[in-house]
Amino acid sequence: MKKVFIKGGTIVNSKESFAGNILIEDEKIKKVLKPDEFIELDNDTKVVDAGGKLVFPGFIDAHTHFDLHVAGTVTCDDFYSGTKAAISGGTTTIIDFGTQYKGETLNEGMDNWLKKAKDGVFCDYGIHMSISDWNEEAKKECQDMMDRGVTTFKIYLTYDILLKDDEAFEVIQRLKEVGAITGVHCENAGLIFALQQEFVEAGLQKNVSSHYKTRPAAAEAEAIGRILHLAEVAGSDIIDVHLTCKEGLDEIRAARKRGQKVYAETCPQYLTMTNKLYELPGFEGAKYVIAPPLREQSDVDELWRALADGEIQTVSTDHCAFTFKQKELGINDFRKIPGGMPGVETRGIVMYSEGVSKDRISLEKMCEVLCENPAKLYGLYDRKGFIEEGFDADIVILDPKAQTKITAATQVSKCDYAPLEGKILNGHIDKVFLRGSEIVDNAKIKDTPEGKFLERKPYKKFL
Repeated sequence: MKKVFIKGGTIVNSKESFAGNILIEDEKIKKVLKPDEFIELDNDTKVVDAGGKLVFPGFIDAHTHFDLHVAGTVTCDDFYSGTKAAISGGTTTIIDFGTQYKGETLNEGMDNWLKKAKDGVFCDYGIHMSISDWNEEAKKECQDMMDRGVTTFKIYLTYDILLKDDEAFEVIQRLKEVGAITGVHCENAGLIFALQQEFVEAGLQKNVSSHYKTRPAAAEAEAIGRILHLAEVAGSDIIDVHLTCKEGLDEIRAARKRGQKVYAETCPQYLTMTNKLYELPGFEGAKYVIAPPLREQSDVDELWRALADGEIQTVSTDHCAFTFKQKELGINDFRKIPGGMPGVETRGIVMYSEGVSKDRISLEKMCEVLCENPAKLYGLYDRKGFIEEGFDADIVILDPKAQTKITAATQVSKCDYAPLEGKILNGHIDKVFLRGSEIVDNAKIKDTPEGKFLERKPYKKFL
């Protein structure tokens, strides 16, 4: 029976922060005590001094892409390296996007993703199911997914796995029937294709900057508005994933005024970087090619305000890492640059340094968007996302007085570059516990993967 006593820290939950102590026993939080509450400890209890430090619930990253076949290559982080990177930065739970490729059933897609984790995972994990081949069989299997603990889905309005509007509408209706919810990648595929053709005909295919110029904010906003109107008719809730811009946010605001339930997610890259990075010399800007792309500084500022005001519910990473060599697949054609970047191991510190320490959000809001809200929305709030008796003992101890320097040379991810290379951030992840087991101690990671697959509940159980 493992027993750990974390003493002297500031416990951070979404509703309040307070000085307190935590007793961990048998993978669970046994007691949460105020400083004046006495408890007698057994001789075999490990005592961890968290004096002067912040004690968070384990962070939850509900948007990762590990071992994903896309754009003629495979993401450089698989479940082993990706979850090791995740837990090094305080993320104790990830939810990866499994994919039903064309010609596959949903069950086959699910089985394939479970096999990807066979070499071991360092944090607990769940799976969403991305639907790309909508048919009668897939419609029936939505209930199978629910029975297997996959209670959230994803559809795309762009790429070669996009669903047409009638298919998207049917998916939304069906998921409502089974008690599920879907996240949507919102970009107008037709508009993007037309702009890309114009840029190629103009001889601009070798310019990295053509990427963001052919994926304007209007393409994202239109698709958000369209899916929200489909959801309005279906009477269904919806999640907009990786929101990047004010135009898209305004579409969500309009839907909420109509009485719709819309959940919004953004990512650290959209809170810290702008499209000026695509103008870097040579091919350097390819490191930042993601979809939707980075936007203007005014959008960055608007997203921070929306986070503070509760208009955006979660911050995930969309970790989809490729090496620079892989990015060079598009060196002669910007359309072939694999879209995605790393971020799963830096999210917590980025949110503390750029959010809390710069007074953009409170400690409690940071906990809300990294822990509590994703636990509720993704069906885990009976065991994850909160420091409370009976919950899993997933704990992150963050030292606010220390600093973290971002560099590819020291990162855990297999990616050979760091988007925030050289940036010095306030705060440092001191220790990370997964169900009471100390996995990370001052950047040293326990070499034995201890993550487990999580069967998740329907979101409406918690929201």
